[in-house]
Amino acid sequence: MKINNAKYLLIAAATCLAGIVVLGYYFFLTSFSASEQTEYVYVDDDDTVDSVLTKLHPVASEHGLTGFSTLIRHTDYAKEPRTGRYAVKPDESVLTVMRKMKNGQQEALKLTIPESRTMRKLAGVLGQKLMLDSAQIAAALIDNPYCQRWGYDTATIAALFVPNTYEVYWNTTLDHLMERMVKEHDAFWNEERRQKAEAAGLTPNEVATLASIIDEETANNAEKPMIAGMYLNRLHQNMPLQADPTVKFALQKFELRRIYHDMLFFDSPYNTYRNIGLPPGPIKVASIKGMEAVLNYVKHDFLYMCAKEDFSGTHNFAVTYSEHLRNAARYAKALNERGVK
Repeated sequence: MKINNAKYLLIAAATCLAGIVVLGYYFFLTSFSASEQTEYVYVDDDDTVDSVLTKLHPVASEHGLTGFSTLIRHTDYAKEPRTGRYAVKPDESVLTVMRKMKNGQQEALKLTIPESRTMRKLAGVLGQKLMLDSAQIAAALIDNPYCQRWGYDTATIAALFVPNTYEVYWNTTLDHLMERMVKEHDAFWNEERRQKAEAAGLTPNEVATLASIIDEETANNAEKPMIAGMYLNRLHQNMPLQADPTVKFALQKFELRRIYHDMLFFDSPYNTYRNIGLPPGPIKVASIKGMEAVLNYVKHDFLYMCAKEDFSGTHNFAVTYSEHLRNAARYAKALNERGVK
């Protein structure tokens, strides 16, 4: 009888050991991923456990997916999969991947705020990068009460965004994203920059507005402080800016390569040929280089500028209107010779 008991105990112990080996193999020793590089799995707010498994299938090994499915049956993960962007690394076990996804330990992503011409285009970029719906973002950024929550209106909201790269979570809410943008905006506008803006007679929003015009005037960062100085000379002398990019913005025709005389009379608060001073807000999300150009503008006496006839992307500057007309005539001649309409 004692021999039989010992035999049963030995069998039971062997069974337990085999079970431990199997568990260890599936959950601790087997790599979950079938890839040799880090892969990312995105869990949406409408995902179920079945759709999560479908998303895991392309990156998981056969044993990894079997182990994950087994763990699902023995945990409460199926009740409410947590949204997020999860990194699946080559050396991670099934248990590690399950623990991360069950506890919402997601991986942050690098979000670059672009120098968008319109809030709709910015919303489109954000919608591609985040779990947010681009239509929801666009609607919010053209909604005055929503913009006012953050201290702006629909004309000035573009001044909130400082184009840079930030680490954020993929499933961040729109409110949390806006809170982050306010924090980054305030960090950018430190005391030194605020003092420079005040010395130029501008608010931070006005700096962003002028910078947005300068960004559209040239891609040559070295020339931007010169252009900033010219526009500030005009502002301080109560002259209209007469900036072609504001006409394009007013017409919503960003593809225009040439501004004709009749376009200058288009009735819009953004048309700086008709209106003295800055437009109501930025005509795009201004670049950091553009804002720095305004804050560190070159002091000179120029009041006019015209694109150079060599199409180098730089400008001829003039103090007098007669000199400016000669520069403009050379540029118009070059446009005609190239057949630019």
